Amino acid sequence: MTVVTRVLVLNGPNLNRLGTREPEVYGTQTLEDIRSMLAAEASGVDIDLRQTNDEAELIGWLHEAVDARTPVILNPAAFTHYSYALRDAVALVTEAGVPVIEVHLSNPHAREAFRHTSVVSGVATGVIAGFGAGSYRLALAQLVRGT
Repeated sequence: MTVVTRVLVLNGPNLNRLGTREPEVYGTQTLEDIRSMLAAEASGVDIDLRQTNDEAELIGWLHEAVDARTPVILNPAAFTHYSYALRDAVALVTEAGVPVIEVHLSNPHAREAFRHTSVVSGVATGVIAGFGAGSYRLALAQLVRGT
């Protein structure tokens, strides 16, 4: 089993607005709160949390993950539903044997119909959704435990 020493926590569009954007759906925690929570829970694991509103930048980070063989927690946000380019980048990572866990703060299946489809889920190692910031915590625990 490989010991995890670093995890990329990648976040897509609008997640920089966590804490103020629809708190009744996404909660009141910010990405910085999530970073702090994960760092506190992951003794000895470097949590590299990033956010972008740019699809190309997110894909570049996934290429970095496959090259460095770094496990990924990915909240693709709106890209979940339509970005085949992101899907293909996730597939590059998982096909190389590097885990990618797709996370969502809310449960997309309990929301609008267009959110029910994820083009990413089929190539991700696993999916965790609906537990607020706890979705990230559960993903981290799985990566540290070994997927």
